[in-house]
Amino acid sequence: MAAKSRIFALLLLSAAPLAAVPTPALAASEAPQRSFTGEDLFKLEGANDPQVSPDGTKVAYVRSSADVMADRDARTIWLVDLASGRHTPLVAGGSPRWSPDGKRIAYVGRGSGEGAGPELHVRWLDTGADSKLTTLVEAPGGISWAPDGKSIAFTMRVPDDGLKLGQAPAKPEGAKWADGLEIIDRVTYRFDDAGYIKPGFDHLFLISAEGGAPRQLTFGKFDDGAPLSWAPDGRSIVFSANRRADWEREGNDSDIWSLDVGSGALTQLTKRYGPDAAPQVSPDGRMIAYVGFDDKYRSYENAQLYVMNRDGSGARSLTGRLDRSIDGLAWSGNSIVVSYDDKGEKKVARVGLDGSIKVLASGLSAGAGYDRPYTGGDFSVSKGGTIAYTASGTDRPADLWVTSGGTPRKLTSLNATWLADKAMAPVRKLPVTAPDGRAIDAWLAVPPGLQPGQRVPLILEIHGGPNAAYGPAFSTDVQLYAAHGYAVLYTNPRGSTSYGAEFANLIDRAYPGKDYDDLMAAVDAAIAAGVADPNNLFVTGGSGGGVLTAWIVGKTDRFKAAASQKPVINWLSEALTMDGTTFTSRYWFDKRPWEDPMSYWNRSPLSLVGNVKTPTLVVVGSEDYRTPVSESEQYYAALQIRGVPTALVKVPGASHHGLAERPSQSAAKAAAILAWFDKYRTDKGAGGAAAQ
Repeated sequence: MAAKSRIFALLLLSAAPLAAVPTPALAASEAPQRSFTGEDLFKLEGANDPQVSPDGTKVAYVRSSADVMADRDARTIWLVDLASGRHTPLVAGGSPRWSPDGKRIAYVGRGSGEGAGPELHVRWLDTGADSKLTTLVEAPGGISWAPDGKSIAFTMRVPDDGLKLGQAPAKPEGAKWADGLEIIDRVTYRFDDAGYIKPGFDHLFLISAEGGAPRQLTFGKFDDGAPLSWAPDGRSIVFSANRRADWEREGNDSDIWSLDVGSGALTQLTKRYGPDAAPQVSPDGRMIAYVGFDDKYRSYENAQLYVMNRDGSGARSLTGRLDRSIDGLAWSGNSIVVSYDDKGEKKVARVGLDGSIKVLASGLSAGAGYDRPYTGGDFSVSKGGTIAYTASGTDRPADLWVTSGGTPRKLTSLNATWLADKAMAPVRKLPVTAPDGRAIDAWLAVPPGLQPGQRVPLILEIHGGPNAAYGPAFSTDVQLYAAHGYAVLYTNPRGSTSYGAEFANLIDRAYPGKDYDDLMAAVDAAIAAGVADPNNLFVTGGSGGGVLTAWIVGKTDRFKAAASQKPVINWLSEALTMDGTTFTSRYWFDKRPWEDPMSYWNRSPLSLVGNVKTPTLVVVGSEDYRTPVSESEQYYAALQIRGVPTALVKVPGASHHGLAERPSQSAAKAAAILAWFDKYRTDKGAGGAAAQ
């Protein structure tokens, strides 16, 4: 579709029409534009997937930028020499992985020809020669070099015939008939970002590093997952998979498996109930590190770091006392380097086999998908302990950093030149105390140039999950809202991650609930700080934040307007229409919808719609399968029936996680929300406060 001609698929109005929202202009202005604008989303670049070479002398990373003509993220692999500081662009593509000798990089790039899909490539660094190893039917993933560098393991989907029922009549030659029947028999038959799932399963493959036909290593009606980790002798690969007979209804019970590459024999190494994943074999081949937890059907559990002997015996947790969830790991000698979120900030730490923990780096953040200030970031570690990672502040996307245990060194400044002319919104920590005395982390962004004592309209921005976390990270939504003259308040209410399992589970079987009180306390704190205009309060949020937005306007009239993005409105319908249909009734409720419908209804924002007076915009992606479009449409219909000012905005082709994936749509979505809020703000500054 055209990048700018079809930014909105649907804009339905109930009262007066929205003010016209301009498409981000791409023409140069006569004078420098100091404010952060929608146009600037096409200028942003970020560092992702840093991969330090085995000897720790170089880092390959993926630089994300926006292709203004295609209106999509474009990815290029760059190389940084740590001694000289030289930066070299290598090739368009992603997922760079070093060969064991550090002389080659395997990566995923596009094949040649129109409509070609992702292919597995190898690039020789000394000559610049590049080889497409083979033509694959499906996209490769989980690239992992064999220890001798002669072959590469990867995962790929293998198509399956699926269920057949009956047969259509024979079609006459040349006839144009309707498409055949689509028969669905899987429990999870569609998935957000992926759409409707075609019959097939993910399996392991092996290919020579010099090319040729790949060899399939695993089989069966199961999905075998990455990452893949080789034993040092090259004879076996460990990976994670759920291979139980009822895996479709027990999707959270994956185990660690070992594959004998020669014979194809599989050995199950873990057997406890719960998800075990991300296995990594130790350099000496004696142990395996992995993450997982005992599943107790609570809404949240910390993923702990475990080690076990190579045969699966002697499993023990190393991070039980940390009370944080591990989300990345890599061996470094006889210890393990991990990443985890801590009070809204991602950290990298070294964990000893005795359970000791030493923080090595902090402030990690993502270099893509930065519409909202979620925690994120990637890292890798060399054999000698050099760590490459991505980190940023609140004023720009992630850059590439490296540390060897001393002072961290910044390797890139991807946005420094053009952002030097921009007035970015300052962000500061805001102390908040909940009614029950709990400390709640919150951050407050203010319009650039705001004078002390000057009050401005406030937007409360609520994160999704709800088991997730915001932090002091870059956010295009926050910057666009602030540039338009609004202060922006974002928080980690109870239920947020990075504060321990007890804090996250305060909303277990009670969401929405007292998290509402935390959010209102944060708004009160922003008013008490002398920044927020108490007569011009606005609220928005996506996914779990969309749920809370709709819940809030059903509980209070203190907000002038609201924008509920991709919400769940009715837990009864969500539980039966979301992509992971076995999840809601097991982890957020005690019974199934038909067994205890009132429990679902009492926690549904739709149950409060009779109280709503606040003008409320509803926003959703047209291909959202996590909180399906029908949820947003129910709320829009209910508000229309009641005569509450509302509008429904659908983002064409957007999934749940991809609501702001395309720059034009991200800018347009933020502009639509601002236009909606501008309709109802009563201060004299409606229309935005541009920094000069």
